[in-house]
Amino acid sequence: PNASGFADISLIHNCLPNLSWNDIDVSSSLAGISLAHPLIINAITGGANDVTEINERIADFASLTNTAMAIGSQYAALEHSEVQHSYKVVRKKNPHGVIFANLGAYVTPQQAQMAIDMIDAQGIQIHLNVAQEMMMTEGDRDFTGYLTNITNIVNKVKVPVIVKEVGCGIAKEQAKLLSETGIKAIDVGGTGGTNFLAIEAARRQLNVNQETLSWGIPTVISAVEAMSVLPKQMDMMVSGGIRTSLDVVKSLALGGVATGMATPIVRMLCEKNVDSAVKWFQEFLHEIHCYMLLLGAANVRELECIPLIISGYSKDWLVTRGIDISKYAVNRKHG
Repeated sequence: PNASGFADISLIHNCLPNLSWNDIDVSSSLAGISLAHPLIINAITGGANDVTEINERIADFASLTNTAMAIGSQYAALEHSEVQHSYKVVRKKNPHGVIFANLGAYVTPQQAQMAIDMIDAQGIQIHLNVAQEMMMTEGDRDFTGYLTNITNIVNKVKVPVIVKEVGCGIAKEQAKLLSETGIKAIDVGGTGGTNFLAIEAARRQLNVNQETLSWGIPTVISAVEAMSVLPKQMDMMVSGGIRTSLDVVKSLALGGVATGMATPIVRMLCEKNVDSAVKWFQEFLHEIHCYMLLLGAANVRELECIPLIISGYSKDWLVTRGIDISKYAVNRKHG
């Protein structure tokens, strides 16, 4: 199967969109936080001096393009205050932008609030990365009590909580459990994007077989699984292998309200400069605008009603899991 599953999604052209270019609105909102457009720069890194410059560039880019961003896990900064600057630089560079804090599901509510205060964050991502931890020599080996802990964090912190997987996806059973904790959104974080298992294996110079490295649920499948159980008021963000503007549109058509992307943006910022990255990104948003017109969707909410076809491996998986995918094939506006 293709790693993220986007090739299994076909959007249906609308030859009578009954819209003008100026009718298209790409703004969205996630967990009650307004977004100028549905792209969020997903967490990459932090906590080391050499990444301060990268975070600074990302924040600069985020500010220039009005893009929300999440920072990498702040646990290092809670343990070693001397690396806090590698995170704080993000708010300094981007004083008015939407920034999400980020910590693992094992932290205390107090630590979560400290991470939020550190960068004056509008929301916090609590990440689940069991598979990645298993690959790390120094990684966690105890994953008990996470749901209770997430509920405690939700009840204590002053901003919305988003739970995200970091590349192995969320199945419907766990999406349902998470939806009962009081969090405002989940980010499915399926396979197909940055492979943290491969990164950890390389870091430890481990010879890990391909089967192990490709562990997880493809992004598209995870999105449909999650949507099948999430309550109406809960938002879904889609990340994991989003590489093109069409991937973004497909994610929104599957019911996401935002998409997370990291690799293409960081690559542009590292290989070129901020100006080139901004220009490329404006073109990327322009393409999203075009696709929405071709589908007859005036905004992100309408996009999740347009008909689409799920085929191939994704279809086989979802049907076997008892999820009705036929409803995606018709306009879901009335019904």
